Amino acid sequence: MDSHTVSKLIDLNQQFYQTFALQFSQTRKRLQPGVRHILESLPPAANILDLGCGNGELARQLAQRGHQGAYVGLDFSEGLLAEARKAIPPGFQAVFLQVDLAQPEWAKNLPQTSFDILLAFAVFHHLPGNELRRQVLQTARSLLSRQGSLIHSEWQFLNSPRLAARIQPWESIGLTPLQVDPQDYLLDWRQGGFGLRYIHYFEPEELELLAASSGFKILDTFYSDGEGGRLSLYQTWRPRQPD
Repeated sequence: MDSHTVSKLIDLNQQFYQTFALQFSQTRKRLQPGVRHILESLPPAANILDLGCGNGELARQLAQRGHQGAYVGLDFSEGLLAEARKAIPPGFQAVFLQVDLAQPEWAKNLPQTSFDILLAFAVFHHLPGNELRRQVLQTARSLLSRQGSLIHSEWQFLNSPRLAARIQPWESIGLTPLQVDPQDYLLDWRQGGFGLRYIHYFEPEELELLAASSGFKILDTFYSDGEGGRLSLYQTWRPRQPD
């Protein structure tokens, strides 16, 4: 994928999440079952970096569970961050920052340089091109403590005929299928207006290659959420250590 296409797809998603921030937030008032399962397993004092924190529902749930570690949430949508900053209970160590993961120095101004847990739920599938994903993951790896973990999910929308029917032609945004990568899709949005988002569909084999190329090993994989419990693929990664 060339740089022009990468920029076009990044701009498309940024425009979407700015335009539909409130509508999107309304659909994310509850955590998915897979995310709730992950939260139950997190150490209560872990320092957490949440990539793509959205409307902050995850942070609110952590606060309600009495989480004692620091929490930093990143998102590029100021509209979603405005929602995230609401209703965080006093005493919970939450910081929300507007950060674009597609920028090379996205981690430069974080309040700390090491975290026990990195979370990235429904985030990496919005990053166009394998090279950009690998760069983001290598930076993420540098932020993890030695025994830290990266826990992420990828939307498995092709497992739902209803969602697959929302795939739109690339020509609708001035691109052709030859300009994007295999398993790249354009999906529509229909709540509060019509919008389009770029999404990459990850197969487990691709994630295995991506983990290896960015310095991680896969510890765990499971499916959860939605129709038949297979609308999200969750994985836990840990940095590979030198032999």
